[in-house]
Amino acid sequence: MKRSSGILMHITSLPSPYGIGTFGKEAYDFVDFLDQAGQAYWQVLPLNPTSYGDSPYQSPSAFAGNPNLIDFDLLKKDELLKQSDYAELDFGQDGCRVNYGKIFANKLDVLRIAFENAADKYNKQIEQFKKENEYWLEDYTLYMAVKYDNELKPWHEWDEDIKLRTSEALKCYREKLKTEIELWTFIQFIFYYQWEKLRAYANDKNIQIIGDVPIYVAEDSVDVWTKSKNFLLDEKKVPTAVAGVPPDDFSDTGQYWGNPLYDWDYLKEHNYDWWVERFKANLKLYDVLRLDHFRGFESYWAIEHGAKTAAEGEWKVGPKKELFDTLEQRLGKIPMIVEDLGQVTEGLVAFRESLGYPAMKILQVSYSSGETNEHLPHHHERNWVVYTGTHDHPTMAGWVKSVDKKSFDYAKKYLLLNEEEGYDWGMIRGAWSSVANLSLAQMQDFLGIGDEGRMNFPDTVEGNWQWRVEKSQLTNKLAERIKDLTRTYDRLKKYN
Repeated sequence: MKRSSGILMHITSLPSPYGIGTFGKEAYDFVDFLDQAGQAYWQVLPLNPTSYGDSPYQSPSAFAGNPNLIDFDLLKKDELLKQSDYAELDFGQDGCRVNYGKIFANKLDVLRIAFENAADKYNKQIEQFKKENEYWLEDYTLYMAVKYDNELKPWHEWDEDIKLRTSEALKCYREKLKTEIELWTFIQFIFYYQWEKLRAYANDKNIQIIGDVPIYVAEDSVDVWTKSKNFLLDEKKVPTAVAGVPPDDFSDTGQYWGNPLYDWDYLKEHNYDWWVERFKANLKLYDVLRLDHFRGFESYWAIEHGAKTAAEGEWKVGPKKELFDTLEQRLGKIPMIVEDLGQVTEGLVAFRESLGYPAMKILQVSYSSGETNEHLPHHHERNWVVYTGTHDHPTMAGWVKSVDKKSFDYAKKYLLLNEEEGYDWGMIRGAWSSVANLSLAQMQDFLGIGDEGRMNFPDTVEGNWQWRVEKSQLTNKLAERIKDLTRTYDRLKKYN
């Protein structure tokens, strides 16, 4: 990884006249903004469908793409929609935040119109798409069709025969829901069709996409329904233990995520096939993978299903290097950043270093414990990635308002922060001046946006993942200021 920099902003945060950022014109305009600003990377959050709490980290599929990101105007350009099919619908476009309820109520109906208008237009391409994605696509499209047929109930509340996937039930539902299955296949085809064009546009400008890969999947997911043996479930397919983390800086009682844990012994017996397929699919989406909660592969926090808090859990040993050796043997060297935050132990550090993957360091947590804090720039190494903050942290402007005086005074002294430059820009300067090969900051930090721009408050459900940038904020003046800072610290995008 060459010395470079990038901006973290999810697709949903892009401007759009239809309530949520998409793969349409504004995404292409943002690539142009990144290009003008001299940036080499655009980091996005997971592109999988969302479910509980609208979180991209609680997805009903580890492989499928989020239909909310499909752009209507591109479908109109492809003669699959008319403007009147969607222009007057309420997607929450009057507000500056994503209204997932309104999008859920209206977007699928519009995609159904596009599906009906497509008729036989993409038959050959869809057949090829089905072959290329046979590992997951057939299961996912059936799962979604059955889910809607069951009024969106989770799969463990379906009738026993389809819940347990008897051959008779599967055959019956595939015949009964044939058209709905074709609809969900079409939606996935369009998702990938639009995304691949956008990614190619970015790559042509020497901008790479960093994509987030969550470690876990939701209990109500096609992965748990169809690949139950990969997870720690009882005979009724109820999780025996679930994921989370012990008490930390985010929560005094820890975080009870509730995702089913993996049966690593079973996965090992089957040569980690599911993980291999998952990484293969993500490498189709992204240029670089950011592996979420890397800690969990070395050792993971196991909480008894139904426990009152995450504090009741215990540490269990993960698959460690064996999984990653298998991935590399079968897929080659994977360009990857590992999220090794949280409780960092000597074992975790040794594990990461044995694999050679870049670590993550967060600048805004570096000033809380003095000069020995490993997140401070004078401890940085080249094979690291330094962030001002991530989607789980406050924006820099929010951090300045909430951080304790002692930490802020140390940050001011360390980075010579001043009001004229802007405290948030001073923190970005601290990241860009690091020796770490890659530095990244949230778009909100460049804009000086406070807590109203925070993407996620960990261990909460409501009000997250909603922030959106306004088109008027992405100015030429801002791009040139970012480019000047990037040039100063020798991070300007290199052209091949």
